[in-house]
Amino acid sequence: MELAVEKQNSDLIKVYDESSDSTRFVKRDRGFNKQLTTIEETLSRFGLLKNEIKVYLYLARVGEKKAGEIAEAISLHRTETYRILRDLEKKGILFSVFEKPLKFTAIPLDKAIDLLVDAQKMKIKLLEKEKANLVELWLTMPQIKVDKVKKELFQMLEGEQQVVLKAEELLEKTEKEFQIFASDEYLAQLYYSDFTDKLKSLQDKLDITILTEKTPKSLFFIQQMDWPKHKLGIVEAQSLPCFMISDRRELLIAFHESDTSSESGDKKKFKTAAIWTNYSAFVWTLQMLFSKLLEKEKTMTQQPLSEIEIS
Repeated sequence: MELAVEKQNSDLIKVYDESSDSTRFVKRDRGFNKQLTTIEETLSRFGLLKNEIKVYLYLARVGEKKAGEIAEAISLHRTETYRILRDLEKKGILFSVFEKPLKFTAIPLDKAIDLLVDAQKMKIKLLEKEKANLVELWLTMPQIKVDKVKKELFQMLEGEQQVVLKAEELLEKTEKEFQIFASDEYLAQLYYSDFTDKLKSLQDKLDITILTEKTPKSLFFIQQMDWPKHKLGIVEAQSLPCFMISDRRELLIAFHESDTSSESGDKKKFKTAAIWTNYSAFVWTLQMLFSKLLEKEKTMTQQPLSEIEIS
């Protein structure tokens, strides 16, 4: 017996048996919802819009459908549904079936992701090729003479990727000294984003010091990094944001914001945001905090990490 999802509300899902044309309602599976939400969030990173994702996932799960059936099942206007189907077909993740009436079918999720990833790679390559032409064109235009006066600035960033990219930019600009305080959660983010590999590659060039909190998770990542003990501090500090100071002139401070879009009853979700600034008073304040934390637990790293007790 083949059952297909037809229509959804907050608590029930309407399904029907194609062979007997009978329908029934079943209670929504909360575990299934979380899995589907994760897939939707991931697909959105590949450039698909919310309704495009809904159409694709519906077809990927239920098989061939007419445009009218799709529109009714996911509560979209037919005109918008036709437009989305054509756009997804152009992206290569849907096919039209040569039947009357016309039907549509989706390629498997793994193949769709491969196509979307390849498309993003091609866009990046094209942008890289265009960079030299754009810069050359810009320089041929008359330039307005502007007096260069150093000003204290700040910049807001949102999203883990943007924050890591800014951290990498800050690290590349550093000439002498780079200081980091990262709690276990942020240390994990930096480790999995390969930022810590960039830190290790600059050990001989820059004076880099890392402070982290005294938790089993932090100690695990420090051991994985094999960071020099004399450039490491393990401190008693909770609820502090991650911050990085470059040459005592620039500061990047990252923090987690609660994601209010998560469904009630689900585990709280967080998104990463950050502020970059060269505001001297702010940089000095965080520099003093870093120095105080380092002094407080300066001797702790003299003993093997495996012997440090975690309370």
